[in-house]
Parts: sequence; C-alpha cells; structure tokens
Amino acid sequence: MPNDLFEGVDYYQLDDLLTTEHKLIRDTVRQFVKQEISPIIEEYAQKAETPKHLIQGLAEIGAFGPSIPSEYGGGGLDNIAYGLIMQEIERGDSGIRSLVSVQGSLVMYPIYTFGTEEQRIKYLPKLGSGEIIGCFGLTEPDHGSNPGGMVTNIKDKGDYYLLNGAKMWISNSPFAHIAVVWAKDEEGKIRGLIVERGMEGFTTPETHGKWSLRASATGELVFDNVKVPKENIFPEIRGLKGPLMCLSTARYGISWGAIGAAMDCYDTALRYAKQRIQFGKPIAGFQLQQKKLAEMITEITKAQLLAWRLGVLKNEGKATPAQISMAKRNNVNMAIEIAREARQILGGMGITGEYSIMRHMMNLESVLTYEGTHDVHLLITGADITGIDAFN
Repeated sequence: MPNDLFEGVDYYQLDDLLTTEHKLIRDTVRQFVKQEISPIIEEYAQKAETPKHLIQGLAEIGAFGPSIPSEYGGGGLDNIAYGLIMQEIERGDSGIRSLVSVQGSLVMYPIYTFGTEEQRIKYLPKLGSGEIIGCFGLTEPDHGSNPGGMVTNIKDKGDYYLLNGAKMWISNSPFAHIAVVWAKDEEGKIRGLIVERGMEGFTTPETHGKWSLRASATGELVFDNVKVPKENIFPEIRGLKGPLMCLSTARYGISWGAIGAAMDCYDTALRYAKQRIQFGKPIAGFQLQQKKLAEMITEITKAQLLAWRLGVLKNEGKATPAQISMAKRNNVNMAIEIAREARQILGGMGITGEYSIMRHMMNLESVLTYEGTHDVHLLITGADITGIDAFN
C-alpha cells in the first residue's frame, strides 16, 4: 500500500492569498485524499472499478455542490474554496474528481440555476448528501464539439414529454439515479429535463475497455420512448446557453483540478530524484533532471496564479466563458506535460502502479478532451480576441 507523503506545492507563497477558511477546507480534503483515496486508488484503477464506498465520505467533506447554498444541501462556499476542493481531489485521481465535478457542476448547478423550487427541494439535498448520484447528458455519438447538432428530442404529449435519443461518454451514468438531459423540442429549441432511473425505456449501458479514467464509471444514456413528467423540465432556459453555463462551471473546476494532478506528479518525481542514485549521486544533482523539475515548478506556479485570479473574477461575477476556456486548456495541458516529464525522471518505475504518475498521465488524456477539447478551447480564445468565429 503506497504511503502518501504529499505536503503541497507553493513556490510563490500563494497560501498568503487564501483565507483561513480556504486553507482549512483544502487541508481537510487533502487529509481525506491521503487516508481514503491514495491507499486504494491504484487497485480500483487497475480493475476498472469506481470506489463507490467513497461517496459518503466525499459528501461529508462537502465535495458535492460546494458552491450551492447550504439551504439546498450545498456548502455555500465561494469559488476559490470550490477550486481548492477540486485540486485536492484530482491530486488523488481525476476519475474521482470527475464523479464529484459532475455531481456539483453539471447536476446540482443546473437544477439550482434553472430548476423550479419543487425540483430544488426534491433533488438537491439528496445530491448534496450523496444519497443519490447524478449525471449530465449532452454529448451524443455524432455530436461532441458541436452539441447544437444534437438529435435527442422531446415531443409534447399533453401530460408528459416523450424523450428519444442517446448520449455517450457520460460520467457516472452506469450507477446514476438521475440524469440532467438536454434535448431539442418540436421547435428545435434545446431544453433541459431531469430523467430518473426506473423510467420505462431509459437504460445506461456501461463503456468498457478504457485506458483512461479507469476508476470512473462511464457509459451511455439511451432513451426509447421515455415518458418524462412535465414537472421534470426546466421551465425557462432554452438554447445552448443552459448547457454551456453548466460546462463553464465544470471547466472552472477542472482548471484547478489539473493543478492537483500536476502537483502530485511533480512531488513524486522530486522525491524519487532525491533518492535514486546513479553514477554515485542522486539523479536530482544532474542538470537535465534539474531542468525538468525547475520547469515543472515554474509551470505549476503559473497555473496556480491563473486559477486563483480566475477564482477572484468568478467570485466577483466577472469571469467570462472565454477566460475559463483559457484556464482549462492551459492548466490541463500543463499537467499532462508535467506527467510525461515526471514519468521520464522515474524511468521504468514510472510505468508501474507503485507510483501515481502513469495513472495521472492516462487520466489527463481524457481531461484534455472532455468539457471541450484542447483545440476547441484554443478556438474559443481565438474567437474572443479576434471577434471572428472559426467554427462556422
């Protein structure tokens, strides 16, 4: 069983920018990761199984919906606290952070933001406590980066909506109790609705054979003439604005989470380099290894500053979707490059489950793609600075 010795990475004394509450929340989650996630995550990743026994503990530390008001079962915390929670959980594993991120940003957030008061009362407290788990249905087999082309649809049947279509690459779907689903109505407008497990015609086949996010359950959502009560639809929101607002919230969390994965890889590589003896001295004493480590800590520090400033802007209601895209793209790319360099420092040991680096590297390949691909986020920035949309 690996011994988690991680203490933190703070080269620019960024702790001075955090409140006492921020640091207490971060340290609480860090301790949970050390005690509950690190000792078992390699085993669960190897057997491609989600450690669902962690759900209750994740709820108890406030990981589900930390920014949702406390009266609805959330934590009532600010966006920097939310980011720090994502950072610490992803240091443990991106797949566990995915479970948490989907629950809070893609299920609780839209129900709170777009739902009726009855929907909030019915679902949010149970989601916050981990009694039920949710998933988010936007991506389809033929519509990923272009969600507006979705073919999943609803038809008004008087007392209910008839839902048909399919979604894929859905985190949590194999065991989720509810799904927030986006579908086109008869006017071609995108609507959001809540689908419950047990509704006739609703199935969630699991995706097998993944090399990445192996401790996270991924699957499909299949709708075959599913009758969804009208009280389950979000009443006002129409168009892509709804799902894209959810994705911005999730992407913000990812921009912090990726830092956690990078910090873990850097910390592992630094410790190993100080202990591994070659040619009569620790490999940390060789120029090429110092170059790798120095570049790692530089990029982590830049990403930390980017995420912190974005969190301040988000707290002030000033963060734009394009700013969030920049942070998500930069920080995930930073993390995967650090994982690759860290693996080289460990040599052959870097591919084994004795160390976390290869698992992080494989996970980050998915994080680089989901919630908007690396290239799409580049084009979002391009459109923002030029005023010209390259998608059309």
